[in-house]
Amino acid sequence: MEYNFNDAEYRKMYRHTTSHVLAQAVKRLYPEAKLAIGPAIEDGFYYDIDIDKPFTPEDLEALEAEMRKICKEKIKLERFELPRQEAIAFMQERNEPYKVELINDLPEDAVISFYKQGDFTDLCAGPHLDSTGRIKGNAIKLTTVNGAYWRGDSNRQMLQRIYGTCFPTKAELDEYLARIEEAKKRDHRKLGKELGLFMLADEGPGFPFFLPKGMVLRNTLIDYWRRVHKKYGYVEISTPIILNQELWHRSGHWDHYKDNMYTTVIDGEDYAVKPMNCPGGMLVYKNEPHSYRDLPLRVGELGLVHRHELSGALHGLFRVRCFTQDDAHIFMTWDQMQDEIQNVVRLFDEVYSVFGLTYQIEVSTMPEDHIGDEETWDLATDTLKKAIEAMGKEYTINEGDGAFYGPKLDFHLADSLGRTWQCGTIQLDMQMPERFDLEYIGADGEKHRPVMIHRVVLGSIERFIGVITEHFAGAFPTWLSPVQVKILPITDRTMDYAKEVSARLEAAGIRTEVDTRNEKLGFKIREAQMEKVPYKLVVGDKEAAEGTVAVRTRDADKGAMPLDAFMAKLQEEITSMSRTSLF
Repeated sequence: MEYNFNDAEYRKMYRHTTSHVLAQAVKRLYPEAKLAIGPAIEDGFYYDIDIDKPFTPEDLEALEAEMRKICKEKIKLERFELPRQEAIAFMQERNEPYKVELINDLPEDAVISFYKQGDFTDLCAGPHLDSTGRIKGNAIKLTTVNGAYWRGDSNRQMLQRIYGTCFPTKAELDEYLARIEEAKKRDHRKLGKELGLFMLADEGPGFPFFLPKGMVLRNTLIDYWRRVHKKYGYVEISTPIILNQELWHRSGHWDHYKDNMYTTVIDGEDYAVKPMNCPGGMLVYKNEPHSYRDLPLRVGELGLVHRHELSGALHGLFRVRCFTQDDAHIFMTWDQMQDEIQNVVRLFDEVYSVFGLTYQIEVSTMPEDHIGDEETWDLATDTLKKAIEAMGKEYTINEGDGAFYGPKLDFHLADSLGRTWQCGTIQLDMQMPERFDLEYIGADGEKHRPVMIHRVVLGSIERFIGVITEHFAGAFPTWLSPVQVKILPITDRTMDYAKEVSARLEAAGIRTEVDTRNEKLGFKIREAQMEKVPYKLVVGDKEAAEGTVAVRTRDADKGAMPLDAFMAKLQEEITSMSRTSLF
């Protein structure tokens, strides 16, 4: 294989080999340690270790030094195979019970392979680099240690998982580490607390509380969602949060999703809290007869859904147990499918461009756990591909990751740090209309089965707020900022003028606050900067006498200008939804 770190397979092999170097370093420094698994992951690698002592930052530094030494030794990696019983005995001799368990769980006909590098041998399917000398020792960094249950089972042994990363040059490592430090500063959980957007409480793990400023942000985002959907021909509905269990059997969710659903009993009958909006949308369609003239029918819903997530998987607004899906279901004839898919993609393009987010598309195909015949799945998958190909869009294939009822297009958004987030999705479904016996009367006067699209553009309101908080580092564009203007009176004498300015701005629909505290101007300015308010208006005696305001953006002092001129420019910035200041 060509030694090109940009090649995904080579990069995985490079990092997997580095995880073996870590394991070898652990065994050299802590011979009593027992090894579990050590795969390559997206940004590096990890290795799970069973050892009595907790690893400290100083221990990680010592392990890094030993890893650099192993790389300098240029040890060859040699693959060999053993029959099952010999392989078990080989690992038992080395007191590696986790490896023995892994061997025992392999299929009877499995090839059991090992990789030897000097004084260290590990059970592994490979592949690996041919020498530890291929790895640049000065471009390795062990980043964190976390607890991890063996095989993800909370009833099994708690292990220590050492995470690390590596690159072919130190410059690339330094660039990555700088990006990670920047990401920590942008962590939406940290910014959410500092900016007063949302909170999480022990009384409701995974159930976020939105605070006043967070609600302004949320409602502004929802107002935009409603405007753009009206423009693209959607109507809005609302369906119940709790529906009876029979409905979820009919939709197929009970068979495929029940472990993630909350249930209850009402009047002796079993009910479920909805994890998705789809079945309610089916009932709305069935509520009245439809003609081909009604189609396509585009129906949007901001539906609150609940899903049971393991406590260890919860993460700020990114992984929660209740969230609002910006859902839509499009009911159409078979010959409208391609046009409607393209119409959704155009809506996605418009929305994502407002936030400065680019994307890559994945086509996710039929999973093993699916409903419907393969011929229908193939038709649906081909339709998705042809629709985006006709728009000149590129895509990759994600085999077997479709929804249980249909293939989908997943939109992976790239933020200002180059990180990707899966938000938008377009799912083509020919199964639900069948299960719910949906119909329309065609031009021939006969009954026909519609096809439907399930789609979300933001994914969930909560998660998208988390994404854009990190994307903008909390410094939201003016149209989206909870407070758009902070008015800073220099003295008590100008407090009345400050309140007059605030009243005029508020009357024009501009969100303002007046800092009435008896503090020095410099302190007020610094506080407003930390709150990431787009505009600060300093008002003193001179401004009050002349009807002006001294304008400060997040980046610069723009000097004094007439209040009317400021308002006109600011309203233009808000109306245009500009991501940058127009001043």
